[in-house]
Amino acid sequence: MQKRLATLPNILDGDVPDGADEQANVVQHVHGMPRDFAFAPRQHFEIGEALGLMDFAGAAKLAGARFTILRGALARLERALGQWMLTLHTEDHGYTEQTVPYLVNDATMYGTGQLPKFGEDLFRTTDGRWLIPTAEVPLTNSVAREILDEKALPIRLAALTPCFRSEAGSAGRDTRGMLRQHQFMKVELVSVTTPADSAAEHERMTRCAERVLTELGLAWRRVLLSAGDTGFGATKTYDLEVWLPGQQAWREISSCSNCGAFQARRMDARFRPAGAKGTEFVHTLNGSGVAVGRALIAVLETFQAADGSVEIPPILRPWMGGLARIAPPA
Repeated sequence: MQKRLATLPNILDGDVPDGADEQANVVQHVHGMPRDFAFAPRQHFEIGEALGLMDFAGAAKLAGARFTILRGALARLERALGQWMLTLHTEDHGYTEQTVPYLVNDATMYGTGQLPKFGEDLFRTTDGRWLIPTAEVPLTNSVAREILDEKALPIRLAALTPCFRSEAGSAGRDTRGMLRQHQFMKVELVSVTTPADSAAEHERMTRCAERVLTELGLAWRRVLLSAGDTGFGATKTYDLEVWLPGQQAWREISSCSNCGAFQARRMDARFRPAGAKGTEFVHTLNGSGVAVGRALIAVLETFQAADGSVEIPPILRPWMGGLARIAPPA
């Protein structure tokens, strides 16, 4: 019975629209207009390779497909994006930074819902540990088997980590470039709240992620996912999608989910309401704040110039030693 129960998804919020797949998702808000180009915009891998700073062949020699080597200014740009995002969320949005293990045990993966259903999407070590697919896993499980005081809530945590995914179900999808990698950097946001506060916390978390995209100067939109597109552990999910001029398409760059008590039940994470004798399950939320590699892609494609150079968004220039533009090789 327990094995069967462990494969059942969360119960959806009443606001979630009906629908079998992403075709039923609802666009709730659009920020900014896709930039008009006087030339045919290139995709990020074309830009990066022409700059001589993005190397897929070299990465394949070292590790196989779905890996990338970044060099010079692009390597620094990736680092700048992650550091700036993490600083924004900790200094302006009230999240507490954590460094976390990148290898976790079975119980930790089970607690946030990766196991048993999604084992094929993960990388496992020879000693039975798992490489984290997202920092949501260790951050959320930090309250596993705890009874928290209501006054300690909400707990807001953030981490910048590498993430590892096998992409087992993605054969033939996004095989060029950095959109779908086995290894990528991401800033993750996690909140632990009371049931009464989780809906408001979901909105707050999503706004924190939206601010990242706004300050970078990117065109983005918020999408409420339909029943068929909502993830296994979520009761309600907003995707933030960014416009990629090279692809001429909206692509997901952040996903912010309210998991209700679903993960808390698996982790046995509770709180004691003020003045009460008993305990209740906490609510957990997670969101990308945001995926660093996809932010890099969006910056390259949005701020490319006809001569192959890329303008650095002003917000990132202090993190780039004042560099305003990445110029093509002479």
